[in-house]
Amino acid sequence: MNPALVITSPQNPRVKEVVKLRKRGHRDTHSSILIEGYREVKRAVESRWPVSVLFYCPEHFIGENEGDLLELCRSAGVELIECAPPVFEKMAYRDRPEGLLALGAPVAGTLDDLHLGASPLVVIAEAIEKPGNLGSLLRSADAAGVDAVIVCDPLTDINNPNVVRSSVGTLFTLPVVQAEAGATLAWCRAQRLAVLAATPEASLEYTEADMTRGVAIVVGTEKFGLSDLWMGGADVQVRIPMLGKIDSLNVTCAATILLYEAVRQRRAGSLRKN
Repeated sequence: MNPALVITSPQNPRVKEVVKLRKRGHRDTHSSILIEGYREVKRAVESRWPVSVLFYCPEHFIGENEGDLLELCRSAGVELIECAPPVFEKMAYRDRPEGLLALGAPVAGTLDDLHLGASPLVVIAEAIEKPGNLGSLLRSADAAGVDAVIVCDPLTDINNPNVVRSSVGTLFTLPVVQAEAGATLAWCRAQRLAVLAATPEASLEYTEADMTRGVAIVVGTEKFGLSDLWMGGADVQVRIPMLGKIDSLNVTCAATILLYEAVRQRRAGSLRKN
């Protein structure tokens, strides 16, 4: 493969621009995000996410499939730029670079962009503070086959490189939007979704709630829980039994348990129908 451009100097202006994208202000100004890593780039391109440039460094490749990914990117119209190791190491966000770093469009969808089918399964994450938690939650949501994830009143930037990394690229495989909590609750009403709020104070265990209908599972931070808006607006409140010393779970753990209960109920219902 003969790239159109090879960057050998860490002082190259394009390298400096990439480094600046670690800051939210620069990402917002330039409407561009960092997508680093083999799986992350592959999922973005395969999902037809707008990816403009791929910087790559063969010396940092960790497998044998990178060549196929480069061809996939080329066929998708992505600009390919080879980098010398010192150049790539300057741009890389990870401690152990995999030799692939792309620039893509940010996640910027709204509630109006969501189009749901029958009996949808939606996750609403309120005021998530840590990028790693948000990314891991997206990974669980993708695995459970949810129809959409709505991030309400976030305390972290959904386009943070650590969200991309911890989601393992599932940020690009899911309909993900950001919205204000009040508008989201009104949207749930308009969509006729049952709002299910997870809270340790609920008397109903999560396995006793009907998740086979259209439902929006709302989770909040471990420290503060859900706001009064969601607690008061929920159609049903459920708890996950805590049998040890702690009284709450990490938000991703709680969401994963609830999502797979919904999956279990829906699969059981499908089997009964057949």
